[in-house]
Amino acid sequence: MLVVVADDADLTPLATASRRLQGHAQSFNRGADVFLADERGAYIGRTCHWRDCRPGVRRSCDAPHCGRRPYLHDDLDAIRLNSSLVLSPPVTLWPHVTRRDQLPPDVEEVVAALEHAV
Repeated sequence: MLVVVADDADLTPLATASRRLQGHAQSFNRGADVFLADERGAYIGRTCHWRDCRPGVRRSCDAPHCGRRPYLHDDLDAIRLNSSLVLSPPVTLWPHVTRRDQLPPDVEEVVAALEHAV
């Protein structure tokens, strides 16, 4: 999932929701990740998967700027999203659903359910 965030947005609630999503997906032997972009359309990283995210707390954290912005895992050397994908994702869910491409059936099922729930 790609989420666009303001430069001054508090990422704490989003990281909490991301950890819940990851846990839920793991219960079905699936994976999930929340990728982050800024309002200018640049990919900035992922949400940090640690419950306690601050400088120096995790030796195993591979984010180059660990804790500089709480809950931003900026491992851009490991993962980088293409700017065209960030600027025009296959589907946008908010403020309204917009499909830009054909979605896999399982994803379409979830998107359709979200669309009809509103």
